[in-house]
Amino acid sequence: MPTDLHQQRIDAVLHEIRQSGARRVVDLGCGNGELLVWLRELKQITRLIGIDIDATALTEARHALNIDLLNPPAQLKVCRGSFENTDWYAKGVDGEIDAAIMLETIEHIEPGRLSRVEETLFGVLKPALIVITTPNKEYNPIHGMADHEIRHPGHYFEWTRAQFRSWCEGVAGRHHYRARYADIGQLHPTLGSSTQMVCFESDQ
Repeated sequence: MPTDLHQQRIDAVLHEIRQSGARRVVDLGCGNGELLVWLRELKQITRLIGIDIDATALTEARHALNIDLLNPPAQLKVCRGSFENTDWYAKGVDGEIDAAIMLETIEHIEPGRLSRVEETLFGVLKPALIVITTPNKEYNPIHGMADHEIRHPGHYFEWTRAQFRSWCEGVAGRHHYRARYADIGQLHPTLGSSTQMVCFESDQ
């Protein structure tokens, strides 16, 4: 995949967070902390949380963010946690979450767990904005891939645009959100773009 596509994803997410005015933001599946580094530069953010299940990646994230474990910054928290529960979330300390991000993360979740992740994110945390990016399976041939191939060995699935929108519309309807879609990357006239993005905005 073109390396600049990854930066385009980051830029698209940053744009949505800036426009929303979100102050308390969580990066679900923060990995090595690359997006957190960019988010930390947004002056509007007063509380930034990164969670992941990979302990090695979290160590890399803390290093990238220069987090002192003995004296962590008040604005920033990076911790191990699951998307299926809120054990990592301390409401009294973290405050109400304004925005949640899943940057190329949802396809790493086993399909049988998606409903539990949905309930935690949309039913419990209920941020005003949820931004999700994921590969567009239809675009894979443009990347020189065969029909049976996936972009990363850790992907449990890759959605077509119709499959993605079907899931998004179902989630939005169940939890009183509006779904707004965008393409990221070079647009093919019939296959869409390499990355598809949805912004869920709360109706409540």
